[in-house]
Amino acid sequence: MGAFMGTIRSFEEIIAWQKARVLTSAVFELTNKGDLRKDFSLRDQIRRCSISTMANIAEGFERTSTREFAYFLSVAKGSAGELLSHFYIALDQHYVSQAEFLAIKQQVADVSSHLGGFIRYLKSMQPKRTKRPLKPQVHNSQLETRNTKLQ
Repeated sequence: MGAFMGTIRSFEEIIAWQKARVLTSAVFELTNKGDLRKDFSLRDQIRRCSISTMANIAEGFERTSTREFAYFLSVAKGSAGELLSHFYIALDQHYVSQAEFLAIKQQVADVSSHLGGFIRYLKSMQPKRTKRPLKPQVHNSQLETRNTKLQ
């Protein structure tokens, strides 16, 4: 899958996954208390986002190509963003305190930053693709010839 395979042998060694695991533990702790535990829909959605972040890192690592790995890391990053968005709802509904929200926000930012760096690294390892023109180049002299034939 690339040069990183020499140093990382399992998804458990990926720092972003380790941080996502800690984040998920914090999410489950917060969603098991207070009014948030009673809002089943929001609680479950928050948990799913957190779980998705961890799971997509692991799934991407187990894929067969660097391109697929980068894609799944991107999905994980999206899930982290969704998680933070749901925590804004929890904050607005007074399910979590400002301090709890800020702690989660910092953890999400940390996970997201690690994911972004890893994605950039993986993309830098991929060979550059050359772009083909979408349609053949036509010179002005060819256009004039075509226009005169149409008249």
